[in-house]
Amino acid sequence: QVQLVESGGGLVQPGGSLRLSCAASGSIGSIYVMGWYRRAPGKQRELVATITRGRSTNYADAVKGRFTISRDNAKNTVYLQMNGLKPEDTAVYYCKVVLSDTMMDYWGQGTQVTVSS
Repeated sequence: QVQLVESGGGLVQPGGSLRLSCAASGSIGSIYVMGWYRRAPGKQRELVATITRGRSTNYADAVKGRFTISRDNAKNTVYLQMNGLKPEDTAVYYCKVVLSDTMMDYWGQGTQVTVSS
Protein backbone atom coordinates (compact mmCIF):
# COMPACT_ATOMS: atom_id res chain seq x y z
CA GLN A 1 0.00 0.00 0.00
CA VAL A 2 1.12 3.54 -0.81
CA GLN A 3 -0.27 6.57 0.96
CA LEU A 4 0.02 10.13 -0.28
CA VAL A 5 -0.68 13.06 2.04
CA GLU A 6 -1.04 16.49 0.47
CA SER A 7 -0.94 19.80 2.28
CA GLY A 8 -0.57 23.51 1.65
CA GLY A 9 -3.73 24.42 -0.21
CA GLY A 10 -5.93 27.33 0.72
CA LEU A 11 -7.34 30.69 -0.26
CA VAL A 12 -4.99 33.32 -1.68
CA GLN A 13 -5.39 36.63 -3.44
CA PRO A 14 -4.37 37.06 -7.09
CA GLY A 15 -0.62 37.54 -7.33
CA GLY A 16 -0.04 35.60 -4.13
CA SER A 17 1.91 32.44 -3.46
CA LEU A 18 1.30 29.00 -2.03
CA ARG A 19 3.50 25.95 -1.52
CA LEU A 20 1.99 22.49 -1.84
CA SER A 21 3.61 19.40 -0.35
CA CYS A 22 2.93 15.72 -0.92
CA ALA A 23 4.56 13.05 1.22
CA ALA A 24 4.50 9.41 0.14
CA SER A 25 4.70 6.52 2.58
CA GLY A 26 4.17 2.79 2.69
CA SER A 27 5.53 0.13 0.31
CA ILE A 28 7.28 2.62 -1.93
CA GLY A 29 10.75 1.42 -2.81
CA SER A 30 12.00 3.95 -5.32
CA ILE A 31 9.77 6.61 -6.88
CA TYR A 32 10.38 7.27 -10.58
CA VAL A 33 8.15 10.23 -11.28
CA MET A 34 6.33 12.60 -8.94
CA GLY A 35 3.87 15.14 -10.21
CA TRP A 36 1.03 17.54 -9.68
CA TYR A 37 -2.22 17.66 -11.60
CA ARG A 38 -5.29 19.81 -11.15
CA ARG A 39 -9.00 19.78 -11.89
CA ALA A 40 -10.78 23.08 -12.20
CA PRO A 41 -14.57 23.29 -11.81
CA GLY A 42 -16.25 21.90 -14.91
CA LYS A 43 -12.99 20.81 -16.51
CA GLN A 44 -10.97 17.62 -16.86
CA ARG A 45 -7.93 16.91 -14.75
CA GLU A 46 -4.77 18.28 -16.36
CA LEU A 47 -1.04 18.09 -15.90
CA VAL A 48 0.60 20.89 -13.92
CA ALA A 49 4.17 19.66 -13.51
CA THR A 50 6.23 16.48 -13.15
CA ILE A 51 9.72 15.69 -11.92
CA THR A 52 11.74 12.51 -12.34
CA ARG A 53 14.02 10.95 -9.78
CA GLY A 54 16.90 12.55 -11.67
CA ARG A 55 15.11 15.90 -11.32
CA SER A 56 14.15 16.39 -14.96
CA THR A 57 11.06 18.60 -14.97
CA ASN A 58 8.09 19.19 -17.23
CA TYR A 59 5.54 22.01 -16.91
CA ALA A 60 2.23 22.89 -18.45
CA ASP A 61 2.51 26.01 -20.58
CA ALA A 62 -0.02 27.77 -18.36
CA VAL A 63 2.26 27.62 -15.31
CA LYS A 64 5.74 27.98 -16.82
CA GLY A 65 7.70 30.74 -15.16
CA ARG A 66 5.30 30.90 -12.19
CA PHE A 67 5.35 27.40 -10.65
CA THR A 68 8.36 25.37 -9.57
CA ILE A 69 8.30 21.65 -8.80
CA SER A 70 10.94 20.03 -6.61
CA ARG A 71 11.41 16.81 -4.68
CA ASP A 72 13.27 15.42 -1.70
CA ASN A 73 14.08 11.80 -2.49
CA ALA A 74 15.15 11.05 1.08
CA LYS A 75 11.74 12.17 2.36
CA ASN A 76 9.73 10.83 -0.62
CA THR A 77 8.17 14.26 -0.84
CA VAL A 78 7.33 16.49 -3.78
CA TYR A 79 6.69 20.21 -3.58
CA LEU A 80 4.99 22.74 -5.82
CA GLN A 81 5.89 26.38 -5.27
CA MET A 82 3.20 28.51 -6.88
CA ASN A 83 3.90 32.20 -7.40
CA GLY A 84 1.95 34.83 -9.27
CA LEU A 85 -1.29 32.94 -8.75
CA LYS A 86 -4.23 33.79 -10.99
CA PRO A 87 -7.96 33.12 -10.56
CA GLU A 88 -7.70 30.54 -13.36
CA ASP A 89 -5.33 28.53 -11.15
CA THR A 90 -8.28 27.77 -8.87
CA ALA A 91 -8.65 23.99 -8.77
CA VAL A 92 -8.22 20.88 -6.72
CA TYR A 93 -4.56 19.91 -6.94
CA TYR A 94 -3.63 16.23 -6.92
CA CYS A 95 -0.30 14.60 -6.27
CA LYS A 96 0.70 11.53 -8.29
CA VAL A 97 3.66 9.18 -7.98
CA VAL A 98 4.89 6.41 -10.25
CA LEU A 99 6.97 3.69 -8.61
CA SER A 100 10.23 2.66 -10.26
CA ASP A 101 9.90 -1.12 -9.90
CA THR A 102 6.25 -1.63 -10.84
CA MET A 103 5.51 1.57 -12.83
CA MET A 104 2.20 1.68 -10.98
CA ASP A 105 0.79 5.09 -10.20
CA TYR A 106 -0.88 6.35 -7.06
CA TRP A 107 -2.92 9.48 -6.45
CA GLY A 108 -3.46 11.70 -3.47
CA GLN A 109 -6.91 12.83 -2.39
CA GLY A 110 -6.39 16.41 -3.52
CA THR A 111 -6.04 19.80 -1.92
CA GLN A 112 -8.13 22.84 -2.81
CA VAL A 113 -6.45 25.98 -4.10
CA THR A 114 -8.66 29.04 -4.49
CA VAL A 115 -7.37 32.29 -5.96
CA SER A 116 -9.79 35.12 -5.34
CA SER A 117 -9.91 38.67 -4.10
